[in-house]
Amino acid sequence: MNNHSRFLPVFLFSVSLLTPPLFAQNARIKIDTDRTIGEVSPLLYGNFVEHLGRCVYGGIYEPGSPLSDDQGFRKDVLAAVKELRPTIVRYPGGNFVSNYHWLDGVGPERTPRMELAWSRLETNQFGTNEFMDYTKMINTEPYFSVNMGTGTIEEAQHWVEYCNVKEGPYFAELRKKHGYPDPHNITYWSLGNEMDGFWQMGHLNAEDYSKKAREAAKLMKLTSPNIKLIAAGSSNYRPEADPNEWNATILHELRDVVDYIALHIYVGNPSDNYYNFLSTPLVMEQRTKLVKGMIDREMDRAQRGDRDPIYIAWDEYNVWYRARTDESMQGTRALEEHYNLEDALVIAGFLNGFVRNADVVKMANMAQLVNVIAPIFTNEQGMFKQTIFYPLALFANHVRGTSLDVFVDCDTYDTNEFFIGLGESTTTQTDVPYLDVSATYQDGEVVLCVMNRHKDKAITTDILSQQGNFSGNFEVYEVNGPDVKAQNDFGKETVKTVKKDNLKAKGQKMTYTFPAHSFTMIKGQLK
Repeated sequence: MNNHSRFLPVFLFSVSLLTPPLFAQNARIKIDTDRTIGEVSPLLYGNFVEHLGRCVYGGIYEPGSPLSDDQGFRKDVLAAVKELRPTIVRYPGGNFVSNYHWLDGVGPERTPRMELAWSRLETNQFGTNEFMDYTKMINTEPYFSVNMGTGTIEEAQHWVEYCNVKEGPYFAELRKKHGYPDPHNITYWSLGNEMDGFWQMGHLNAEDYSKKAREAAKLMKLTSPNIKLIAAGSSNYRPEADPNEWNATILHELRDVVDYIALHIYVGNPSDNYYNFLSTPLVMEQRTKLVKGMIDREMDRAQRGDRDPIYIAWDEYNVWYRARTDESMQGTRALEEHYNLEDALVIAGFLNGFVRNADVVKMANMAQLVNVIAPIFTNEQGMFKQTIFYPLALFANHVRGTSLDVFVDCDTYDTNEFFIGLGESTTTQTDVPYLDVSATYQDGEVVLCVMNRHKDKAITTDILSQQGNFSGNFEVYEVNGPDVKAQNDFGKETVKTVKKDNLKAKGQKMTYTFPAHSFTMIKGQLK
């Protein structure tokens, strides 16, 4: 999570666009089970809990609330999180981690600290063991980030010992004294957060970061040999920065050490240019392909034995622009975005993009889980599901198996020049398809995910199978609303998932009309 907007103006989008066609459209989608991309990792449906605003306190954790259980966890939030089925949750930051000392948050005596990243008091009432209790309740994989800013490599090693060593050394025994006789066995550990950014406490250049990360990794792996390590890839895409140089350097220096490289992206629509905004996930795919090329080059040079190649973890992504002023980024109510339908469609675009790049993208974490740019929003009396909740829940509950290389034939549009994020270099997109599509196949079942970017027109589409026949009733789920600015709120669920009438299919062709500004999932048998 970066907060460098306090130094830069809010990002600018061009407001003009080539006028899209205003006629009914027809399109084709071809599915061929022989044309595969890669296995879809379950870890694509992850999330993120940072000590920021009301994500932890007043979000997942609120002791004393009538809505909380005897451990202090909000029961209404817990039920919603279980619907979302996050497969991996990153903790505890984010910018927060670059000045976080994990010993402050364990044991009977907790140490309050000034929280310098987001300008608030951190009581440390919630820490390592409380988070691990929560991951067990929601049946998710924990993913910890170590302090590579103000922290030391020894501190990182001690945290791994505390979490992963059964007994014997000091910190393993300390965990047992704290009431946890069995180790937490945390597999995934990132070596810091956004260390290329000047906003990061303890910011390093690529060479110095690589040296510190390598030595931290050495100690951590000697303590717990089976852990997976994630390097902090670039998050600084300002014109004067060189994110590709950062990524190339750390991949070269850490290619025999890390298992993933972490990338971050946030997008927004402050100038209200709908078609530009709906194309922003394609920038994520462009960056994915560029980093994949760097990985391939380093894998050709590396001495990794039988280890897997390095994969990409998009471990922060979301829509974030409204709550990005100095005032809205600090204190206990920081980063509280209120999402609408077009934001949900952008999230569907990100998820489609992750699936389309399933060969190299093996982890993704929406930032964040509750209240802070989040799919779930609370107050003292209750909660509601934001619009972005629904596409993520559909993917997490249904999209598994092998990603297919889908052929899509539909009308397209071009965008004008715009900024993808705060202070970042400009971009344009050409030939943006109105239909954004991914598909997976597993055990005779195909799942087709289609986002119709067209703001005004439904698109009637022939869905064709190149191998096998569609058979029986296909389930159809749709996320939509009365207009692209429709929002949810307490007691008002305007945008949600609606199960439509089944689509009856037989043979190698079925036809469906995808409504304007919608996300649709179609699921059934292909034999």
